[in-house]
Amino acid sequence: MPIPKIYTPEKLQISADSVDRHYWQDIWRYRELLYILSWRDIKVRYKQTVFGATWSIMRPLLATIFFTIVFHKVARMEAPENVPYAVLVFAGMLPWQFFSNALSESGNSLVGNAGLISKVYFPRMIIPASTIITGLVDFFISLFLLFGVCVYYNYMPPLQIIFLPLFLMLAIITSFGLGLWVSAMQVSYRDFRFIIPFLVQFGMYITPVGFSSNVIPDKWRLLYACNPMVGVIDGFRWCILGQPVHFLSMFISIFVSFLLLGLGIRYFRATEKTFADII
Repeated sequence: MPIPKIYTPEKLQISADSVDRHYWQDIWRYRELLYILSWRDIKVRYKQTVFGATWSIMRPLLATIFFTIVFHKVARMEAPENVPYAVLVFAGMLPWQFFSNALSESGNSLVGNAGLISKVYFPRMIIPASTIITGLVDFFISLFLLFGVCVYYNYMPPLQIIFLPLFLMLAIITSFGLGLWVSAMQVSYRDFRFIIPFLVQFGMYITPVGFSSNVIPDKWRLLYACNPMVGVIDGFRWCILGQPVHFLSMFISIFVSFLLLGLGIRYFRATEKTFADII
């Protein structure tokens, strides 16, 4: 009688740095989780609400009316020639609304998924990344509303509107870079969630949302350009209004955006190993 062969499994080798070495591959492997978390957040946002998706239309519309009255009617600021002031404001409100929503949602994302983080392994960077995708839904709703405002004022955007996706990508990079910082810090410092709304509110008034960057004096131009959303909003207005941009300010803002992304990834990865213990 032949002796049956005994199966001997291959030896498994576990190294301490295997997770770090395959981290970016794991993000691709867990891409379905990114979709699941994003879809869950979208359903939670609009399910069992009185206004539903209408709120995504009312917020930028009401903000546009407010800034148009304050900066145009009261402060007597003017838009470029043949451009309605409401369109100028909406073109700035569009990326700012996306940025502020993404920053606020990503700040609470890790704490809101504490049960998931403490029970199973996956690249934690997927959680704040899912909030960016969720914010894109509101962005595209507001974008269609912007086209409606242009039709109302009988305004035709210039040909360079085809470059709008490039500046949307810049807005995503800026939001994701700062979102990584905020989400990681809020795990260790829970009172940070009270600071973010204040910073977002304050940042809206030092960012060219309700006014044009052309009103900024030249002596403050470089300091002003250190705000990464300046480049994003000026780029949106160049695409939608044809408004000229200050190339040095644009370059500085783009550089700051990528710098924040790199430093945000570095800080997030340095603190990620402690999330399960602290949260």
